[in-house]
Amino acid sequence: MKSETSLNWRSLFTSALILSLNIVVHAQGNEAIANLDDTSKYVPYRIMQGHRVAKSKYGELNIRPYTYVRYLNQKLIDETYTDGFGKTQTVDTRQDIQIQKVSIYFTGWAFDPKFTYFLYVWTSNASQGQGAQVVVAGNLSYNFSKHFRLTGGIMSLPGVRSTEGNFPFWLSVDNRMIADEYMRPSYTSGIQARGEIVKKLSYTFMLGNNMSTLGVDAGQIDNKLSTIAGGLIFLPTTGEYGMFNGAYGDYDQHEQIATRVGAHYTRSEETRQGQPTTDAFENVSLRVSDGSSIFLPNLFNPGTQIDEARDQMFCVDAGAKLRGFALEGEYYWRRIDDFKLIGSPMALDKLNDEGIQLLASAMVVPKKLQLYTTYSKIFGEYGDPSEVRVGFNFFPFKKTISTRLNGQVTFMNKCPVGGLAYPYTVGANGTIFNLDLELNF
Repeated sequence: MKSETSLNWRSLFTSALILSLNIVVHAQGNEAIANLDDTSKYVPYRIMQGHRVAKSKYGELNIRPYTYVRYLNQKLIDETYTDGFGKTQTVDTRQDIQIQKVSIYFTGWAFDPKFTYFLYVWTSNASQGQGAQVVVAGNLSYNFSKHFRLTGGIMSLPGVRSTEGNFPFWLSVDNRMIADEYMRPSYTSGIQARGEIVKKLSYTFMLGNNMSTLGVDAGQIDNKLSTIAGGLIFLPTTGEYGMFNGAYGDYDQHEQIATRVGAHYTRSEETRQGQPTTDAFENVSLRVSDGSSIFLPNLFNPGTQIDEARDQMFCVDAGAKLRGFALEGEYYWRRIDDFKLIGSPMALDKLNDEGIQLLASAMVVPKKLQLYTTYSKIFGEYGDPSEVRVGFNFFPFKKTISTRLNGQVTFMNKCPVGGLAYPYTVGANGTIFNLDLELNF
């Protein structure tokens, strides 16, 4: 009997012990889960870096999504236009709603905080089914000092202000004015160096494969490594020009006048084979000022086609910001020459173009509502296209530029650039309206 009683007590004690341990383990598990949701110990979200999803002594991983929804109406532009060679061309006008672009960025460092990575998946949904509508790319960097940062991979060639790294903080959502789009280089693989020369003066320089790698495979690129782009940026007053490499407009509400002066140069030997196709999204191709690619057969002379050409472009920009107001401008000069031909000789030995753009903006309600107007014009040998824009940016959430509603009306005159990824198209003449909701989280 004693033995049976003793056994019962032992069984009861064992059961109680197991139950207690279970309660402790369960409580610790709940505490661990609760700690996963506890964001007080670190910064979970940082603008332009997204959400930190992992951090250890070996590195850090951040994820940031970017997208926007666009309503586009081109029904008020002409259905045909006459190009610079007297030929009538058809314009395929659009009215549609698109979740225009979806990008997912992965950023952080690995093994050494100075060794960073920037990787992304980038889509153009308006171009689905055509060339280069999905891009998976990125680059790796090592920051030696504030004077020298070296990067290798796919990057934008720093040939104009809008390719310095200030995307997406432009006045319009993910589209440039026509002079900028016509003159600029694009994204390519290469190596880039940047840093501070002295206080308030910085440099950037890149050696790349070609003007645009999007829609171009490695077998189409020549082996010259002749594409270079670089710039100098001087910030004479405050030593800065706003958030994120000098965003357009004065969202920062500068209390002291912030100014900048920049100069950029691009040089590239381009081949007919190495050009993106006309349907490639974010397409950049050498064009004359009516929008025609210089590599089209019989364009300048019957029985003649340009096979290779040298592109050189120089631009200067200046801007000032104060108390929500900004006035900014850029001038471009471009020369294309050193033609190598297929077929008959031609008298044309060079093409010269110039362009300007002016931007005026005002935060009429600080951190909430911005109004802007812009003007852009190209002075070319095959036409002088121009455009005027009037638009607004509304920031619905408190103290953040990460989400905005953008609306703009563009009065276009013989547009020389465009594609499905843009609100404008080659030959557009008339009024275009687009309304975009952008998320940069």
